[in-house]
Amino acid sequence: MADGGEREELLSPSPVSPAKRLCSWPSPQAHHPRGSPGAAGGGAGGVGSSCLVLGARPHLQPESLLDCAAKTVAEKWAYERVEERFERIPEPVQRRIVYWSFPRNEREICMYSSFQYRGGPGAGAAGGAAGASPAEEGPQPPPGAAAPAGSAPGGVAAGASPGLGAGAGAAGCGGEGLPFRRGIRLLDSGSVENVLQVGFHLSGTVTELATASEPAVTYKVAISFDRCKITSVTCGCGNKDIFYCAHVVALSLYRIRKPDQVKLRLPISETLFQMNRDQLQKFIQYLITAHHTEVLPTAQKLADEILSSNSEINQVNGAPDPTAGASIDDENCWHLDEEQVKEQVKLFLSQGGYCGSGKQLNSMFAKVREMLRMRDSNGARMLTLITEQFMADPRLTLWRQQGTNMTDKCRQLWDELGALWVCIILNPHCKLEEKSCWLQQLQKWSDLDVCPLEDGNYGHELPNITNALPQSAIHSPDSLSRPRRTVFTRAIEGRELHWQDSHLQRIISSDVYTAPACQRESERLLFNSQGQPLWLDMNESRPPVYQHVPVAAGSPNSSESYLSLALEVALMSLGQQRLMPEGLYAQDKVCRNEEQLLSQLQELQLDDELVQTLQKQCILLLEGGPFSGLGEVVHRESVPMHTFAKYLFSALLPHDPDLSYKLALRAMRLPVLENSASAGDTSHPHHMVSVVPSRYPRWFTLGHLESQQCELASTMLTAAKGDTLRLRTILEAIQKHIHSSSLIFKLAQDAFKIATPTDSSTDSTLLNVALELGLQVMRMTLSTLNWRRREMVRWLVTCATEVGVRALVSILQSWYTLFTPTEATSIVAATAVSHTTILRLSLDYPQREELASCARTLALQCAMKDPQSCALSALTLCEKDHIAFEAAYQIAIDAAAGGMTHSQLFTIARYMELRGYPLRAFKLASLAMSHLNLAYNQDTHPAINDVLWACALSHSLGKNELAALIPLVVKSVHCATVLSDILRRCTVTAPGLAGIPGRRSSGKLMSTDKAPLRQLLDATINAYINTTHSRLTHISPRHYGEFIEFLSKARETFLLPQDGHLQFAQFIDNLKQIYKGKKKLMLLVRERFG
Repeated sequence: MADGGEREELLSPSPVSPAKRLCSWPSPQAHHPRGSPGAAGGGAGGVGSSCLVLGARPHLQPESLLDCAAKTVAEKWAYERVEERFERIPEPVQRRIVYWSFPRNEREICMYSSFQYRGGPGAGAAGGAAGASPAEEGPQPPPGAAAPAGSAPGGVAAGASPGLGAGAGAAGCGGEGLPFRRGIRLLDSGSVENVLQVGFHLSGTVTELATASEPAVTYKVAISFDRCKITSVTCGCGNKDIFYCAHVVALSLYRIRKPDQVKLRLPISETLFQMNRDQLQKFIQYLITAHHTEVLPTAQKLADEILSSNSEINQVNGAPDPTAGASIDDENCWHLDEEQVKEQVKLFLSQGGYCGSGKQLNSMFAKVREMLRMRDSNGARMLTLITEQFMADPRLTLWRQQGTNMTDKCRQLWDELGALWVCIILNPHCKLEEKSCWLQQLQKWSDLDVCPLEDGNYGHELPNITNALPQSAIHSPDSLSRPRRTVFTRAIEGRELHWQDSHLQRIISSDVYTAPACQRESERLLFNSQGQPLWLDMNESRPPVYQHVPVAAGSPNSSESYLSLALEVALMSLGQQRLMPEGLYAQDKVCRNEEQLLSQLQELQLDDELVQTLQKQCILLLEGGPFSGLGEVVHRESVPMHTFAKYLFSALLPHDPDLSYKLALRAMRLPVLENSASAGDTSHPHHMVSVVPSRYPRWFTLGHLESQQCELASTMLTAAKGDTLRLRTILEAIQKHIHSSSLIFKLAQDAFKIATPTDSSTDSTLLNVALELGLQVMRMTLSTLNWRRREMVRWLVTCATEVGVRALVSILQSWYTLFTPTEATSIVAATAVSHTTILRLSLDYPQREELASCARTLALQCAMKDPQSCALSALTLCEKDHIAFEAAYQIAIDAAAGGMTHSQLFTIARYMELRGYPLRAFKLASLAMSHLNLAYNQDTHPAINDVLWACALSHSLGKNELAALIPLVVKSVHCATVLSDILRRCTVTAPGLAGIPGRRSSGKLMSTDKAPLRQLLDATINAYINTTHSRLTHISPRHYGEFIEFLSKARETFLLPQDGHLQFAQFIDNLKQIYKGKKKLMLLVRERFG
């Protein structure tokens, strides 16, 4: 807020627009109060022809005394006060006051014509606090603007920040379409013309250049100003927005940047005063003639009233002058279109929780912050208008009636609104009467039923923590009552704070403030040895240094200091049991507030006194009953204490390990995820069952809270390294209270890394804890889907290997409680008996045999339970033991008739052939063939290679095996190309070349006219015939060429028997007869096959 005239009464009616104060004049006999008519040019002509010419001066020449005085008067005094104060004001003085009354700082023009300005120091921080994104914030005034002539040395206009002016665009601003940027472009393009300043009124025309779709348009712009503030604007474009339009910006910047090109006149009343009767009559008649269609009715009405002696107009001395500036009683503030502010906020609120409306409202909050930073009284005025619309939001009544909570986006906006009111109430520059008026209005809003509460709840709040306790635990009805706190409560409480503290006043007045020589004893404690205030001990490169200041006499504990009391209060607030609020924003705010306070506590260097305070408060928290978040009993939906307990544990551990572990273990619980309300004795008289056991609350920050719980557990595990008893206790807390398998897995990994450092020996105690945690993860995820399951299994085997051979044996023997059959055979057992594991553990022969025996037993068990997935792995693991291998093979054979697929059987068959069991491979391949069905059009089926391999295997074994397989092939395969390929392969070489002991090969090629190939040949020919008819049913001309090639391959098969050419010719004739309608295709058939 501004000093003096810059401040205003926010809640009073809006000020009268354009300054039209009454200007009186003396009788003809009176002395001319403004100098002779001939002054500065003589007569009316002198006034009419003078321009705003400020003689050139050397760059370093100081301002004249006239300019210095005029600048100050123009900024601080209403012009009416100047007229009342001085009987005679020379015309040159009037001109300089009028000249300097126009705003001189482009930053202010930018502030009222765009979203938040990001130019000056701290602007970004304030903007970030308000939540506005860079894309929403307006540009900063461009650097390099020419300062008006006669300004302060160095070319910087008074009150302006260096570097604000015309030139290159602001870096990182974006928003080229915003009014301020558009106004600069209009100015640079020469669109501003006919600029005239008459007193405190500036007018001109601004032309929008023609585009491809629209012609050029010229708008008339008028601006009234007073005391370096624009008080009203009018533009022919009819702009309806909170901000000034680009045309007003262009005219304003023209006046700031080019003052020597602006014609300057004194207020019109001064000019009229210098006219005689004839001149006045001529002036009026010419004015009416020029605008008779617009002003003639008004002129006649005024004439009638003036001629009537009893009219109201004749009862008042003087007449209004819109160019004479504001009166003494007018409030001095920048023009703000209140109606537009209301309409915009109402519109944004009506759009609900949409992203765009939230961004716009956050940008308006950012604008309020910017105004407050500039000490602009419109900041509070604009916030009042916004708050009125927020309070009139019909959704408040709806939420109240339904007992539901507002959305997170609305919750965030209301919190920002309340925070801004805190800033206004604590503003040290506001007057007491202003502050009192705001507080009254805030209290009025706060008393309304629909006013949102501070914690975000509406109506049906969660039950109080103590509601579930026996009545005997409640001391008195009033002891638990909590006053109603709304979003404005903190601002209202700000009235208790003041800036009149003597030390605070001296500290903020100077960075070199030292202790006064004659200070009181209590004051001397607030300064260091150099006499500087303690707050100066803070340095940007290191954390702040706090010192103990003893409490004044009369304290019950003489050893207490303000620092220890501050720590105690912080611990009490963090440890208080409180319900988790509803909604993402409110829950996230709980976490952020806690973390911010803890970050401050972590900067404290704990000495003996602070450690004693810490110990005492921790004991009280553990014994605090239902009011403590670390008490034995907590509400199911109480805010967890993990983050707070982690700080307490780390701080207390060097001084009181037992207390630190007791507190941290107590804080590990997360009741909202647990069935029982609390750990501890259920027979305790205060033991509490959840008030709402059937409802699972919507904790949007649950993931974050669980990660904090995991961090606390990890901190304890690290600290307890080597202590078996403490590690066992911590492990039982983790297994009981952490319910996320991913977080337990993370803990297991952390413990493993800490237990197996690269530069020192392994810690077996912590390594065993890591293994236990890993086993729990396996049990938790065994029957649930987890995309990290395979990683978890591999890690557990690694951890068990690090622990030793007994751990590996244990997980192999109890695999069914930890792994699926596939995991047990393919990962666990395979890794346990691998050469790498044997070398890593340096196992002797008995140990290797023990592991191998356990792995074989596991393999057979898994194969029995899931033969489809584990038969092959079981065979692999049992290779070196004949009995076990035979058992695994038999399991595979028995399962072949059941649920095993042809691909699984083919895979096992190939494995058996590779291991030197071709007959067993043939048996399995035959079983696989019986499970297969290959249609006529599946010529790219993945099983084709397996079929060809099986036929090749049977052919190599001999004629009998081939004869046994061909019926299965004919039954299962209906694809002509595959059958012809098998037929061709069987006729290339003689059967029985595998060299099976006891068998002899005849060495003769097999004939297709005899069994078993005759059956295969007939099946192939039939497949070609059927496939041909199937393809001709829906064939298109683009496939004719491909079909002819298919018939060519068919002919090769048809010609294998002696009468094959006759069969093929008959087949072609049948096609011509049946499909004679496909004339083009049949023509191609005749050309190729006759």
